[in-house]
Amino acid sequence: MRIKSLGYAGVFATDLSEWQSFATSVLGMQVQSTAAGLALRMDDAPHRLLVHIGDREGAAYFGWEVENELALEGAARRLEAHGVRVHRARVGEVESRRVADLLWFEDPLGNRVELFHGLAKADRPFEPARPSGGFRTGALGLGHAVLTVPRIDAVLPFYRDVLGFRLSDYALRPFHAVFLHVNPRHHSLALLETGQAGLHHLMVEALSVDDLGKAYDAALERRCVNVTLGRHTNDHVMSFYARSPSRFMVEYGWGGRSIDDATWIVQELEHGPSLWGHERSWLNDEQRAEARRLRLQVAAAGERAPVHVAAGEYDEAARG
Repeated sequence: MRIKSLGYAGVFATDLSEWQSFATSVLGMQVQSTAAGLALRMDDAPHRLLVHIGDREGAAYFGWEVENELALEGAARRLEAHGVRVHRARVGEVESRRVADLLWFEDPLGNRVELFHGLAKADRPFEPARPSGGFRTGALGLGHAVLTVPRIDAVLPFYRDVLGFRLSDYALRPFHAVFLHVNPRHHSLALLETGQAGLHHLMVEALSVDDLGKAYDAALERRCVNVTLGRHTNDHVMSFYARSPSRFMVEYGWGGRSIDDATWIVQELEHGPSLWGHERSWLNDEQRAEARRLRLQVAAAGERAPVHVAAGEYDEAARG
């Protein structure tokens, strides 16, 4: 099975007006109303994030793209051979996702996973909520999702061995996490061991470093920053994390590296997850202290990462 990218995600919300404000003022996305809630646009797709009104908050589903109908049917057979119950989507679900076809199933924690092909093109060009250079999507997809899990060992085999995700690297301090990729984006999925199941964050990547700065200013003004500006050791993304109206976080980043499976070597993140910054309010006191120690060690060792973008912006070729 070959999954191409994280094409879209769906979330539940109890307050659509809060989501509309957050998506426009902080994320700079284009927001359109739908029968079920809101469609958030980042590029020429009709949506990358769908917000569904309901009586709860959190993740609804994750849409992973495959090549075509033949690949979709092959995926269904593989899943069923591994004992996974596969559901054919209803017509209304296919229409709401704006795809040619999709099927769905649940991962070991009950998260709804959708496989699809043929995401439509929007009728009109992307119109960001504020002037911007846009987002790094295309063949790389929406960005990435990070799931919280009770135990990584109970979930990792499903994504790696059944769905074909490939390991990028892993961290043991100040928390246990594994990072998985399906295309040259360093990771499209990560599993974070917290003892609970849920959605930790979704990541979107701007094409311009200035758009990152403007989003950070907007999040500070809104007082929704959960993780301060910093830079990751593994994907080299510079980013901050904002608290969304649905309680999970959205990481707004820039400058991610691309990896090549032919030369990539899986390694432990011995220096922790961040080169600098990224003060994480969601960690407990002991983990926050350890994260600070790791950052100080990185500074003392003179560790640096290359910048993968010239003049502060990706060119069109770097979209995927």
